[in-house]
Amino acid sequence: MDQYKEEISRVLAPLVLLEQSRVAELLEEPPEPEMGDLAFPCYILASRRKQSPVKVAAELAQSLSGKRGVYWEKAMAQGPYLNFYFDPVVFNQDLLRRIFAEGEDYGKSNRGRGGTVVIDYSSPNICKPFGIGHIRSTVIGHALYLILEAQGYRCIGVNHLGDWGTQFGKMIVAYRRWGDDQQLKEDPVNYLYRLYVRFHREAESEPALEEEARLWFKRLEEGQPEAVDYWKLFRQLSLENYEQIYDLLGIKFDYYHGESHYNDLLDDVIRLVQEKGVATESDGALIVDLEKYGLPPAMLRKKDGATLYLTRDLAAAQYRYNTFNFVKALYVVGAEQKLHFQQMVKILELLGFPWARDCIHIPFGLIRFKEGRMSTREGNMILLEEVLQRSIRLAREIIEEKNPGLKDKESAARAVGLGAVRFGDLSNDRVKDIEFDWDKVLDFTGETAVYIQYAHARICSILRRAGATELTWHDDAADFLTCEEEKKMIKTLAAFPGKIAASAESYRPSILARYLIEVARDFNRFYHSCPVLVDDPELRQARLLLISAVRQVLKNGLALLGIVAPEEM
Repeated sequence: MDQYKEEISRVLAPLVLLEQSRVAELLEEPPEPEMGDLAFPCYILASRRKQSPVKVAAELAQSLSGKRGVYWEKAMAQGPYLNFYFDPVVFNQDLLRRIFAEGEDYGKSNRGRGGTVVIDYSSPNICKPFGIGHIRSTVIGHALYLILEAQGYRCIGVNHLGDWGTQFGKMIVAYRRWGDDQQLKEDPVNYLYRLYVRFHREAESEPALEEEARLWFKRLEEGQPEAVDYWKLFRQLSLENYEQIYDLLGIKFDYYHGESHYNDLLDDVIRLVQEKGVATESDGALIVDLEKYGLPPAMLRKKDGATLYLTRDLAAAQYRYNTFNFVKALYVVGAEQKLHFQQMVKILELLGFPWARDCIHIPFGLIRFKEGRMSTREGNMILLEEVLQRSIRLAREIIEEKNPGLKDKESAARAVGLGAVRFGDLSNDRVKDIEFDWDKVLDFTGETAVYIQYAHARICSILRRAGATELTWHDDAADFLTCEEEKKMIKTLAAFPGKIAASAESYRPSILARYLIEVARDFNRFYHSCPVLVDDPELRQARLLLISAVRQVLKNGLALLGIVAPEEM
């Protein structure tokens, strides 16, 4: 759309006495197709001209009467707007030529100019199974990684593991008392979690366990070999389990920098806040008073000398800036941690770091299941792996029913099942709580990943039947794409780069996800009204080229959400 805005703003600028760049900023897409393709709002000129915006629009339309450009064919006033209508053939040629030329790169841009964005996401707690509570951080963070990368940023994915704290003292005590090496080997993470739950149950009647756990964590902090060996074992076994789930989801991290990674930096943080006069002693604890900024006091060190999660996050922020020189540092963490990040950013500002404003909390709501608990372990935790495997199993059953002759049902079931879980999250505005409903997320006709994937597979099937799996665009084809459904389809495809940009700017993958539903819906309407495999060879070729462009956009868009676009299902 940039070249269209550039030409129109160049024509309008001398008429409205505004800078060309300002005119381009003001141009907007009308809400309805009959209102044109781009509109200039005339409110901004009304006071200066001492005329109503309706009259201003009418006079501008009169000035452009009978004129046209390379990309637009007419300008008409409608109320307070001057509406520009594109030349449909030129627009179709230009857009479809671009999609075919750019292929998998269509939609990408260089807006980020190589600037580094550090994204902190997923972050499960060591020694605990990967629960469903981490699915939102994991898939939202990964989608933002892919979307921002498509905008030209250099993305760094950090898994900030919960791998430090007093819980490790508890785990060591529990394993020394009740642990079994064979059970640990057979099912490490679930077994460790059961020991963790047992510790809390036993501690209710034996309070001395808590003190024993504190002593073991103190030994760990001091680097005593036996404690460190236990910690390394528990961490490694947990990571191996998490990697299986990440591999299933197709997610990789650049760094697994957990809380323990920043232990050696904590003394520097404490020294800095004291030197800067940011923190003060209060009953033996180190406190930052933030009340004048509308925030409660923040504790950085307890009176027993122990540091807190906030202390480690301050150390992590400084480490990430010093190491990666980021332009943005995103924290994809639940909305309940809003206060924590407000305090962190404010303390970084008080320490004089100008990049503090670039540390951004990306909050999200809770996820619930309509049917309640799916399955439980001790501690009543819903396991993410069980959710994923169940989704794959349900997808396999649906594919078996709808397409029993499909050769590779297993690959299709994985693509559909995993896509359903991802999209069931990403299609919702991240700040809202979501209710996960199996009947909805695996609905072939609803606003789901499978609906989009099926549209993609259907197009692939049509192209195979036509023997047109490899097509080359030619401009003459645009002359035949004149019906309303075809024009609407092409206009929708043109919006793809803008939707990616909007998702990146607002950190909302839901914008892209909802757009892909629109693409699939417009394709189904087009396909219902405009048969592709018609007898007319030129019309047939033009429509094959159009649906091939639709296929490319669906594939590109799903890829940015981390979802596979199967060619058969």
